Amino acid sequence: MTKLVYEVVEHDGGWAYKLGDVFSETFPTHDAARSAADRAAAEQQLGGDDQAIEYQDRDGVWHEEQARGGDRPQVEVKDGN
Repeated sequence: MTKLVYEVVEHDGGWAYKLGDVFSETFPTHDAARSAADRAAAEQQLGGDDQAIEYQDRDGVWHEEQARGGDRPQVEVKDGN
């Protein structure tokens, strides 16, 4: 099972959450960033319908797959404060 970790961090004069190296928008307070990270994590848990998807890998090769709507990752929000 895939695991995603959202991390609440200081960013750009405020607070944000990040997933890997990607930051969310900047929030004025830590609590606002934490709430947004919690919402994003909760949305990751919502299942959906199976879908056909296409994506390009790092080598520029296109792939087609059937994504299962019920295949949801394990999600955690880390907060150093």
